[in-house]
Amino acid sequence: MSQVEESIEVGVPVHTAYNQWTQFESFPEFMNGVERTEQRTDTLTHWVTSVNGVHREFDAEITEQVPDERVAWTTIAGEAQQAGAVTFHRLDEQHTKVMLRMDFHPDSVTEKVGDRLGFVKRQTKGDLERFKKFIEERGRETGEWRGVVV
Repeated sequence: MSQVEESIEVGVPVHTAYNQWTQFESFPEFMNGVERTEQRTDTLTHWVTSVNGVHREFDAEITEQVPDERVAWTTIAGEAQQAGAVTFHRLDEQHTKVMLRMDFHPDSVTEKVGDRLGFVKRQTKGDLERFKKFIEERGRETGEWRGVVV
């Protein structure tokens, strides 16, 4: 099992950053390699990804969700094994620190080599940078889900 941790400061209030992160179907707009995400229920998402020619489909379950604080998930079916959490930290009225931690299991030789060379870390950092640009340019979220999952 491998782990990646990255964080970024975004120039929006904590509720705006959190609300946008709950809009899973918008992830292809800022996450490289995510082709499609479907929100099937309040706690179930279906993902279609393609990273460096490796195509995956999997279901992920939201295991914990606390508005303006945390979203955690784990895969429950499909071709990817991962779990993680995103936390949101208010810095001031207009700035939020977004922290992402993900545990994953690289399966193929290509994925194992890519992991050792830091590909996943760079991919995650890039995705957070694109999230920052996406939310700061909009200045507001595309939607929200304020439910609690424990």
